[in-house]
Amino acid sequence: MHEQVDAIVEWLQQKVKETNVDGLLVGVSGGIDSAVVANLIKRACPENSLGVIMPCKSNPDDQNHAQAVIDTCGIDHLTVDLTETHEVMFSTIKNQLQTHQTFDASQEQLADANLRARLRMSTLYTLATNYRYLVVGTDNAAEWYTGYFTKYGDGGVDLVPLVNYTKGEVSDMARHLEVPAEVIDKKPSAGLWEGQTDENEMGTTYNMIDKHLRGEAIPDEDREIIESLHRRSAHKRELAAAPPKFFN
Repeated sequence: MHEQVDAIVEWLQQKVKETNVDGLLVGVSGGIDSAVVANLIKRACPENSLGVIMPCKSNPDDQNHAQAVIDTCGIDHLTVDLTETHEVMFSTIKNQLQTHQTFDASQEQLADANLRARLRMSTLYTLATNYRYLVVGTDNAAEWYTGYFTKYGDGGVDLVPLVNYTKGEVSDMARHLEVPAEVIDKKPSAGLWEGQTDENEMGTTYNMIDKHLRGEAIPDEDREIIESLHRRSAHKRELAAAPPKFFN
């Protein structure tokens, strides 16, 4: 694991040099993936790395866990509370839809959650422009394969250092990096609504996804769920679709 961490840190340093920027930043959610990335970018750019806490109708425990990660790894940090921004923007959009009688209440929770993720992305890029940093993402191999991220939200980043690592491997890396135990042991959640967990939303477990990615046998039901998620989310891993060139 020591060699793996060193290799990622070196890769991050190479990307900073190649793109002629000054450093790296990450949104710190209080979850294990962002905790690992915060540690990695702190090692890669000790004097030019930033962790950003962005509460938005968030569980207070998540903010506390995020702060614990920042305190433990010693990374510089900012807190940008997006609650009011989200409320104003979402209510404005919702009011317009209701005025036009096109509001779909069944889609409200998802639209609300995705807007939070996209506001966080915009915040990170605004800060990145100010500091001349790259935005570093937190998606692991399981999330990337199943598309368990918001398009142009937490999927809108410059670098994805964990994308080749399973959830289990990220947990091992977190222990190696001495991430706080309460962060490692908590149930994975995007924190988008009360009681929400990744595994309940996906309908399978990270353990099953990790096994599938390693080519191991898993129950048919889990395999079908995972492959269905992968097919449905293909557009998230590709550039925006374009038609062929019709005329020369």
